Amino acid sequence: MEVSSTAIAVTESSQAGHARRTASSLAARLGFNEEAQGKVALVVSEAAKNLVAHAREGFILLRPLHAGPHVGVEMLAVDKGPGMADVERCLRDGYSTAGTGGSGLGAMRRMASLFDIHSVPGVGTVVLAQMWSSKPPPSSVDVGVVCVPKSGEEVCGDSWAVDTKGDRVFFLVADGLGHGPEAARASRAAVVSFLEQGPNELVELLRGMHPELHSTRGAAVALAALDGSRLHFSGVGNISAAVVSPEGIQRMVSMNGTLGHQSHRMQQFSYTWGPGSTLVMCSDGLATQWRLDGYPGLLARHPSLAAGVLYRDFARGRDDATVLVARVAAGGGSP
Repeated sequence: MEVSSTAIAVTESSQAGHARRTASSLAARLGFNEEAQGKVALVVSEAAKNLVAHAREGFILLRPLHAGPHVGVEMLAVDKGPGMADVERCLRDGYSTAGTGGSGLGAMRRMASLFDIHSVPGVGTVVLAQMWSSKPPPSSVDVGVVCVPKSGEEVCGDSWAVDTKGDRVFFLVADGLGHGPEAARASRAAVVSFLEQGPNELVELLRGMHPELHSTRGAAVALAALDGSRLHFSGVGNISAAVVSPEGIQRMVSMNGTLGHQSHRMQQFSYTWGPGSTLVMCSDGLATQWRLDGYPGLLARHPSLAAGVLYRDFARGRDDATVLVARVAAGGGSP
């Protein structure tokens, strides 16, 4: 199952065409019919044309979506400046600031199964569109992920997973040592072991993964579990994680070591989780000083937008980078 994102720089028309073809190919691999493939291609084409017309340092992120037998394509169109002062006005058909027909954003919203946007004037814009081949069942949590390999690498050395075990939702981010195929093998071994294990305490899940990574380079691995009003966390290595809420940020504690090799101490910590809380987990491809408090209204939008913003503004650019953002779905209650 594909979990990584494809990043495509879009600053000129030829790159917009490449983004459209890549999206269409992804939809075809996932089993979309021709009509649905066409919708995916059109949404990505409209987003890419907007990046060429308006953006600085624009790029498209494409990610396959899986929910049981349901499959989808997620697109994030990300840029730096000039942003939109009035997003709703820009979404109206016929409105344009570049002399075009002005139907791009409105058409994208109509064709997408899920559409969201966040923009800050002078900072940049992130547009989210999800297109599903068939409507998936509602989930108790909304999750956004960006998982991108180091420039020049074909595979990402990071992996991630979300799984419901018993009455808790678990989140995993793994960063294989180094990058490239061997790093990918290590991080994916962690994911496979995690998914094969039943509900257990986080430390026991990590201990179950440890021998499965002996034959690999090893990995930094972090696990979080949402349990009512508490968020439990246990990590080995340098995965950054935090609970972000209107009250502030609670940075989580991960222990030193490399799962599969040196991991002398594992410990679980618990943090307060309440209305408006958001979980953020990042591999070390992101700078550790990442913040979300400088983006008005972002935490009220879909978590994929926050993942895109963090990747845009804090990716180091010299390693694989993964950002996982999650929160309880609207009306979802406690998982």
